[in-house]
Amino acid sequence: MGLTKALIFITVASTTSTEQSGLYRHLLPLFEAKAGIQVRVVALGTGQALDMGKRGDADVVLVHDKAAEGKLVAQGVFVERRDLMYNDFIVVGPRSDPAKAAGRDIVDALRRIAGAQGAFASRGDRSGTHAAELRLWQEAGVDPTGAWYRETGSGMGPTLNIASGMNAYALTDRGTWLSFRNRGELAILVQGDRRLFNQYGVMLVNPARHPHVKQVEGRAFIQWLVSREGQQAIADYRINGEQLFFPNAIKSGG
Repeated sequence: MGLTKALIFITVASTTSTEQSGLYRHLLPLFEAKAGIQVRVVALGTGQALDMGKRGDADVVLVHDKAAEGKLVAQGVFVERRDLMYNDFIVVGPRSDPAKAAGRDIVDALRRIAGAQGAFASRGDRSGTHAAELRLWQEAGVDPTGAWYRETGSGMGPTLNIASGMNAYALTDRGTWLSFRNRGELAILVQGDRRLFNQYGVMLVNPARHPHVKQVEGRAFIQWLVSREGQQAIADYRINGEQLFFPNAIKSGG
C-alpha cells in the first residue's frame, strides 16, 4: 500500500462577510483543483483577522479596512497587499422606517436614526464593517450610545439575525445581505452614497517576521485571486442572479 502524499495547505485569516456570503465555497474548489493547495479559512472580524496575521498564525489575510491595512504594511507586518474586489455597504431597517432614514445620504440617515433613537444593531467587534460604521457616525457628529444602540459583538450574519429579531436598523455589506434569509421586516433603506464604498484587500504575512509562513503557497493563492481567472471567478459568484463582489485587482494594479 503506497504512502499518501501529505496535503499542502495554507491558512487564510478572513473577514466574516466573504465567508458568510458563500464566496469561498465558490472560489476555493477552483483554486485547490488548479494549484493542489488546500485553503483553510478562519473567518473573523477584520480587526481580529489582522491580529491573527500579526501573530503569524496565518499565511494570508483577506480583509476590508484599507486604512488599517496600509498602516500595517508600512510597519512591515504584511507585504504585497493588493486591492482585490469591492462591493458596498447598505443600511437595512424596518420597512416602516420609523426614523425616516430612507434615502441616499448615509450621514443624514444616521442623524435621523440617532435623533429618533431608532433601534440600531452594531457589530461592535472591530471588524471592517464596524470600523466603517464608526467612521460614519463620527462624520455624522453622533456618539452612538444609549439603550437604542446595541453592540452585538458578533459577525455580520448573527448581527443581522439580531436586527431582524429587534426590527432594528443595521449597517451591513451588500454581499452578506444578499445571502441572508431571515430578513423578517427588514429592507434596504440607504444605499448609493459614495461613502458606502467597501474595498477588500489581500496580503501576505511578512515571512521576514514569521519564517514559518508558507510564502510560496500563500503567494500562489494571492496571485490566483488577482489573476484574470481568479477575478472572473469572483465576478461569476451570484445569488439569485445578483453579483455580490466586483473584482478590481487588475484595474487598480493593487
